[in-house]
Amino acid sequence: MAIETRTGPINIAAAERKECPVCGKPGSEAIYRQESVPVHSVLLFRSREEAVNFPRGDLVLIHCRGCGFVWNAAFDESAMRYSGDCEETQGFSETFNEFQRRLAEGLVERHKLRRKKIIEIGCGKGEFLTLLCELGNNSGVGFDPAYVRERSRSRESRRVRFVRDFYSHQYADVQADFICCKMTLEHVARPAELFRVIRQSIRPGYDPVVFIQIPCFLRILQETAFWDIYYEHCSYFTLASLARLFRLTGFDVLRLERDFGGQYLIAEARMTNGVKPVVAPAEADDDAEAASLLPGFEQRAAESIARWRGYFRAARSAGKRIALWGGGSKAVAFLTATAAGEDVAAVVDINPHKHGTYLPGAGHRIFAPHELREAPPDEVVLMNPVYRDEVRAELEGMGLRPAIRTVTEETEVRA
Repeated sequence: MAIETRTGPINIAAAERKECPVCGKPGSEAIYRQESVPVHSVLLFRSREEAVNFPRGDLVLIHCRGCGFVWNAAFDESAMRYSGDCEETQGFSETFNEFQRRLAEGLVERHKLRRKKIIEIGCGKGEFLTLLCELGNNSGVGFDPAYVRERSRSRESRRVRFVRDFYSHQYADVQADFICCKMTLEHVARPAELFRVIRQSIRPGYDPVVFIQIPCFLRILQETAFWDIYYEHCSYFTLASLARLFRLTGFDVLRLERDFGGQYLIAEARMTNGVKPVVAPAEADDDAEAASLLPGFEQRAAESIARWRGYFRAARSAGKRIALWGGGSKAVAFLTATAAGEDVAAVVDINPHKHGTYLPGAGHRIFAPHELREAPPDEVVLMNPVYRDEVRAELEGMGLRPAIRTVTEETEVRA
């Protein structure tokens, strides 16, 4: 079977025979396919025409039977446009900021990060690096081509600097006691190569902790979360496959867990010390559950998408106004898959930098929350259930009390 992509046909059988980008072994399987999705979902578009006509590509997720890594075989790295127009931050949410602060405080305490040197690979707008430096009186260097200097809120500007570039061997002279890569590895098509660059760049006298935070693919399987699969995310990990990536590239895992409602994997590691690495029992459990959920995932996703389409059609026929809360990547993936179109009356986001811009693909304008007062929704579909309490409080503060359902509340979705 071949799927037409932006750059030409992808032969599924050939893709399954290719070597895994992590472990190098052949013998993989296609587990999910979706055609014609926007190649970017966090870029800011100032016109609907530009958003609707933005380039598209295909999703062909391949699962390695050897190490468990999942990747998009149709991914075209040259299509990526990481720049100051990327708006990925979740820092306007108090719920997220509380999580991020708790995470940073734990890292500072566990690893005695005080007056230390810190590197962040893929630092976004620099919020987490700045927080780590403020909490421990540390100095830091952040790497990200999408960093925007005018957005920095750092009180530590003399001790935190940013490089608008991808991290590579070119920056091997920048050494650190702590290396952070937060919500970035999923954008890297060759993750083992990045880990080897990190490993090879560590000079004698340094023994940094390497910290990784990425989306949890097992949670995507558990929830049939098709809205969490999008083009920029070309690499997907479970707890077990992430641990294998560390070990394959010369690191021993110190800590491995799920956080933020099970959505994120949190991992900490150090260079291997020559002792046989310990494989945690949780890895075997993780593998077993993934193995039970992989078969039929594509079919379950198709059924979920069909139910959501029925829900939107029925709501519109009944004269209901439906708003989506969350104008980020999840909304782009959700609206692309469900083709909800005009059945969704409004897409809302609390990030002021998104207001008045348009979602790629579907072309919906992103509204500020207060604009809902002008045409109150009957129901709000929340793209991330973690924010339910925060969103409910925001709506009630405006005197609005629509029904709230989240994308994970599958039992409530009926045409």
